[in-house]
This record gives sequence, structure tokens and C-alpha cells, in this order.
Amino acid sequence: MKPRIKEVIVVEGRYDKNALLQVVDATVVTTEGFGVFNDREKLALLRRLGEKQGLILLTDPDGAGFVIRNFLKSALPPGQLKQAYVPDVMGKEKRKKTCGREGKLGVEGMTPEVLLSALRRGGATFLGEAEPRQQTEITRADLLDKGLIGPGSTEKRAQVLRRLGLPERMTTGAMLQAMQLLLTREEFDAL
Repeated sequence: MKPRIKEVIVVEGRYDKNALLQVVDATVVTTEGFGVFNDREKLALLRRLGEKQGLILLTDPDGAGFVIRNFLKSALPPGQLKQAYVPDVMGKEKRKKTCGREGKLGVEGMTPEVLLSALRRGGATFLGEAEPRQQTEITRADLLDKGLIGPGSTEKRAQVLRRLGLPERMTTGAMLQAMQLLLTREEFDAL
């Protein structure tokens, strides 16, 4: 039996939606890629769904996925939006003849285990299970102290993102939010 998720999951396209629906019982809405930029009705729907159930944004780890993610982050109320990330995995989806421009698998190419892990790490509410743990208090100052932001931090930040299975294109704000969800204070201090 597939686990049921309370929030509405927002993905880029129909193949992403199909991959998720094979793994979880949830409402999944597509952005139709960049089509969401000019679709006021879709944005209004996402706002209503966010008010009622909350949203989980799950886009591909490539440049296009981050453009869509950043647009939706600015267009939707932040208190209703959780962020889930799939890791950077090089490869080609089965249905495609060639890999994408960046050579990374998208949501549709991820294994069921990776998709479930991404949703759990993003704070999804799995009905019938314990509530997701509360965010850890990690601040930008903590990131600066660890050398993850500021001058000369690029390589260290990339290493930490790889170790945590997060995409390399994450902004420092997104990285901070992910760390708050993923790590206990002790785990962060051990980085």
C-alpha cells in the first residue's frame, strides 16, 4: 500500500506526476514547465490548495527546475510551501533518446526510494505516521561560522551539498532551509 501524503505535491510535468503517483497516494499538480509563468488560473489554484492542504514543491535539479522553483517561491505564500529536493544524479530517463542539457535525471528518473526520501526530508506529512520533526534552529551566522557562506566557501558548500544528497544549484537560503529540516543540531555541528 502506498503511503498517503497530506500536502499537494507540485511538479514540472506529467511524467514527474506519473512517477510520483506510482510511489505515493497524494494530489499531484503539474506546472506544465514554464507554462506556469503565464497561467494566472494555475497560480490561483496553487494558492487555494496551499491554504487548504499545504504544498510541497518538487522540481528537477537542473537550471530549468530551479527557475520554476524560484518563481513559485516568490508567487506563493512561504508558510504554505515546503521544499523537497532530489539529488543530482547523472543519467538519462528511459523514455528519452538522449540525456538533458545538463545530463541530470529529473524527478521522473528517480527511484521510488529516492522520491520517498526527498518527500520525507522536505517535511511531507505522511498520514498515519508520526508528524515530521520540527526544524532545527540553524542560522546564516552558523553557516558563516562553518565556512559554508562567505569568501572561499564555494567548494566546501558543494562538498556538503553532495554529502547531504542535495542539488548543487541550491541558493544559500535554500540550503539553510534544507539543513534546518534535515539535520539535528548535533549533525550540523559535526559537519
